[in-house]
Amino acid sequence: MATPRLPRSRVLGRCLAAVAVIIAVWVTTLGASRVDLYARPGALPAISVSTLAARYKANRRAVGQALRTARRIQDGDRARSLSRLLTPGRQFLSFDPRGTGQAVEVVGDLAHARRVAIFVPGADTTLSTFDTRGDRPYSTPGGGARALLTEATALDPHPGLAVVAWLGYSPPKVTSAGVMTDVRADAGAPRLRRLVRALHRLNPRAGTTLLCHSYGSVVCGEALRGLPVTDVAAFGSPGMRAATVAALGTRANVWAARGSGDWMQFVPHVHVLGLGFGTDPVSPGFGARVFAAGSGGHSDYLRPGSPSLRNLALIALGRGPQVTLA
Repeated sequence: MATPRLPRSRVLGRCLAAVAVIIAVWVTTLGASRVDLYARPGALPAISVSTLAARYKANRRAVGQALRTARRIQDGDRARSLSRLLTPGRQFLSFDPRGTGQAVEVVGDLAHARRVAIFVPGADTTLSTFDTRGDRPYSTPGGGARALLTEATALDPHPGLAVVAWLGYSPPKVTSAGVMTDVRADAGAPRLRRLVRALHRLNPRAGTTLLCHSYGSVVCGEALRGLPVTDVAAFGSPGMRAATVAALGTRANVWAARGSGDWMQFVPHVHVLGLGFGTDPVSPGFGARVFAAGSGGHSDYLRPGSPSLRNLALIALGRGPQVTLA
């Protein structure tokens, strides 16, 4: 009996998916090329009220050590980035200079906050772009966290908000095949889950919001099930690997937005043979609360003065009824 032959389109689709995954793994391997140049981070105490100061101090030492390495090997972009991380008063829960680099910064008083917002960035984010990206510093983890807290303080002089800039995974490059697959999200989601649960143990009375930009919303979608969060906002999202809000497995309020100038509107929201991330979170069928984001582009959601930043600050503060809906 002859074996049935698959249609050419299906064969081609499977081949493309396999190639995309292979390339994503290859790019990941290349990204780890600095592992022998930068030191592995030392062990840190578990996150608790009593260990926060020690973690901040240990990570500051680690940043300094990495800066000396960057200067020694003439890694100019990394050296400039690390110098900024050493600005007095900055606080890092974790830091790893290997590969494209990871860092988790706290802006505000994490132990006593009434609300905690965790900003999960998307593609093309590295340690070298933690604070700067052209003329849009607010589109970076560090700059975005500060823009959010500044907006929240303008809305409420005593916001009781701490913002965590979470570069706790290795996002793919926009120009890589990995940006079409969930390989990096699969690796990042367990890390995000551990952080959320650790912060909940640290300050169980604080409401927690996940602010998920671009590919970061894929990470959030895979991490969200059962997490102790009150709100999650996906903006500029390619999809959350779920067909509907109900499929995310969360009791949190789920918000979504896309600026009218965001190129993401032209990206097919599909999930076929391992490529793509499914339903558009701003589509009516997904079921999210769609908020106004104005006319900004893909990197403008945290731009000072924008309607998207104001709405994201209101969501982070737990003031959902005041959010402007689209």
